[in-house]
Amino acid sequence: MHLAAATFALLSSPMRLHIVWALAQRENDVSQPARRLGGTPQAVSQHLAKLKLAGVVQARGRARLSVYRAVDPHLVTAATLMLERLTQDVAPATLGA
Repeated sequence: MHLAAATFALLSSPMRLHIVWALAQRENDVSQPARRLGGTPQAVSQHLAKLKLAGVVQARGRARLSVYRAVDPHLVTAATLMLERLTQDVAPATLGA
């Protein structure tokens, strides 16, 4: 039960939820989610670090350019379902699409 609560807490951040959803669509470096979300690369990087520590995303790359991808299929499904269900009446532009 504690693990489930911790997972929902991790996805309770709108930015982290959107990052997981975006990385489920395709791999990206920090700049793309930052542009889509209107956040700074530093803020997105901090969220990615938390997601990486939790095993939700993995990074590959070299030096200063890391490419991230979502690796936990269960959390990807949960994030997708949450976004689809909660945003059915919201225009795609609102989601940064």
